[in-house]
Amino acid sequence: EYEGVISFSVPGQRNRKAIIGYVPQSPAFDPGDPVTVADLFSCCMSRRPAFLGLSKGFRKHILSCLERVRGEDLIDKRIGTLSGGELQRVLLALALDPIPNILILDEPLSGVDVEGMETLMDMLDELRQDYDLSILMTTHDFGMLPRYADNVVLIDHAVIEQGSPEDVLSSDGFRQVF
Repeated sequence: EYEGVISFSVPGQRNRKAIIGYVPQSPAFDPGDPVTVADLFSCCMSRRPAFLGLSKGFRKHILSCLERVRGEDLIDKRIGTLSGGELQRVLLALALDPIPNILILDEPLSGVDVEGMETLMDMLDELRQDYDLSILMTTHDFGMLPRYADNVVLIDHAVIEQGSPEDVLSSDGFRQVF
């Protein structure tokens, strides 16, 4: 799991930094674990140990991160008690601080109910537009592709098809793989 800043060359610009946000595929947390969403943010974003508590300023920062994903009410919930959709929103909020140029999501719809899928995809589409993000996402939920994806790459040990969602989903390569 990589999170951070990488450098790449852009013609005419020196040392331009790209920021990559990453949301892993539904990690499992123990429901009995006392770690809260605020504790998770503290562990991921601060050098101060979570058991020392949060400063008012840092708590405010966490709330602003959660606000981007409509999750302010989750700040004091235990991680292990979150639904699949709530957990994805928390992980997404972490990946959006700082706002990345590229957001990579590994199966963000796994463990999310049907209603939550649409909510999450609408939120990602909104974030993409608001922050001018490039989003790379792996998924097995092909029904969402025509509505949300600009470009699809079908991979089965190699690139099989690439193009618009409609072209890829109706291709011979798609039929052969599935």
